[in-house]
Amino acid sequence: MEFAEYLPVWDKLTSEQQQRIAEVVEYRKVKKGTHIHDSSTECLGLVMVRTGQLRAYILSEDGREITISRLFEYDVSLLSASCVMPDMQFNVMIEAEKDTEFWSIPACLFKNLVDESLAVSAFANSLISGNFSELMWLMEQIMWKSFDKRLAAFLLEEVSIEGTPTLKVTHEKIAGHMGTAREVVTRMLRYFQSEGMVKLTRGTIEIADEKKLKALCDA
Repeated sequence: MEFAEYLPVWDKLTSEQQQRIAEVVEYRKVKKGTHIHDSSTECLGLVMVRTGQLRAYILSEDGREITISRLFEYDVSLLSASCVMPDMQFNVMIEAEKDTEFWSIPACLFKNLVDESLAVSAFANSLISGNFSELMWLMEQIMWKSFDKRLAAFLLEEVSIEGTPTLKVTHEKIAGHMGTAREVVTRMLRYFQSEGMVKLTRGTIEIADEKKLKALCDA
C-alpha cells in the first residue's frame, strides 16, 4: 500500500485501523487548474500529495483570493476537512497548480481515528497548529511588510519552486496568491523592471537580478 508511506502515523495504527483506511482511501489524478475542494463540496478529508502541487486559498466577500498554503510531494493537509475542525470559520478552496496525484482519507473516518487514537489526535493537532502558524505568518506579512518586499519574496520563492529564473505566471495569478488587485502587481513589477530586477514579457517574468530582489527582501 504505497499511500501508507505518505501517512506519518501509519505505523502507530492498529491493524484494524489500517484496514479501515485501506478500504476507503481514494486515489486521484487531476490536471493543472482543477478545483478539488471548495465551499460547495463536502469535506474532502485528509489529503496526502503523491506528486504535483496544490494551492489552498480563501476568498474575500468581493471575490479576492489569497493563498494560505501550498502543498508539495509528501505534504499532508487537513485544510479541506472542516468537519474535523468544526471551529474553522472560513471556507478553504484547493486547486491543482500542476498535474497532481494525491490520496484522501474521508473526513468522517479520520475524525473517528482522532477520537480513538492518541497518536492520530496528536498528529491532527500538529497539522492544525502548523496551519495556524502559516495563517499567523501570512497576517504578519500583510499587516507589517510592504508590498514590494512581499512581491520580491514571492518571486524568489517561485524561482526556488520552479528551478528556473523564467517564471510563466500572469499578474492576475500573482494577485490571487497575494490577496491584492492585478493592477497593484503590474505597477510594482514595472517598477522592478525599471530597477533592473526583472524583465517582463507577455505571461512571463524573468528574474534579471536575484541579488537585488534578495536585498529588497532583507532591507
